[in-house]
Amino acid sequence: MAMCLWLVTTAPAIADTIVAARYTEPTTRYPHGVLGDQIEYGALELTIENTPATQGSTGAKERSALTIRLPEDRVFEDLAPRLSDVDQNGTLEVLVVEAQKDTGAQLAIYNAHGEKIAATPHIGTRFRWLAPIGAADLDGDGYVEIAYIDRPHLAKTLRIWRFKDGALTEIAVLPGLTNHKIGEAYISSAIRDCGTGPEMVVASADWSTIVSVSYRGDWQTRDLGPLKKRSDLTNALIC
Repeated sequence: MAMCLWLVTTAPAIADTIVAARYTEPTTRYPHGVLGDQIEYGALELTIENTPATQGSTGAKERSALTIRLPEDRVFEDLAPRLSDVDQNGTLEVLVVEAQKDTGAQLAIYNAHGEKIAATPHIGTRFRWLAPIGAADLDGDGYVEIAYIDRPHLAKTLRIWRFKDGALTEIAVLPGLTNHKIGEAYISSAIRDCGTGPEMVVASADWSTIVSVSYRGDWQTRDLGPLKKRSDLTNALIC
């Protein structure tokens, strides 16, 4: 018994790391069509790399695939999964947009074991969506924040959530901003850092102005210039 216990507790630990993610199993069971067609996805496929975690180990890395399949009342209403180390433990998690047939979209985080470790509340109504901006330590507090536009065609509200102690907490709400037009197969926003800290680059609610949102003691917005075409936003990301 003692020998078996010793072997278990000293065997090399394995660190599972997500190295790639993609949506699979296209479906029309949630016909919202906000991203240009009525095809969403029923599953998320993760490519997992297994690496011995003990220092000095010569164990070879191995890769495997893990599929997260949603129940019939949900879909991934999204363009592509996003990888980010939201818990800052050295391995990546995956950020996705899920939609439920009666309560609409939520932002969710999955780990390398296929577990949903945190999620925002659903918006609350069928065919209501959110458009992610990105994830970073946006306010310099040492924790990762995740930002998205809540209902970019209706509410046009920026929401910022902090991931801390395994949970998401909303820390800021800024109205009058957007990052998506109905039918477009892309999201018009990103996070940049030009040497003074991260800035979210989005559009004004009427699509007339490029807007920077950053934390300088509080959340501040700044006009980056007129928005006349898609390339204006792309150029605004260049420092």
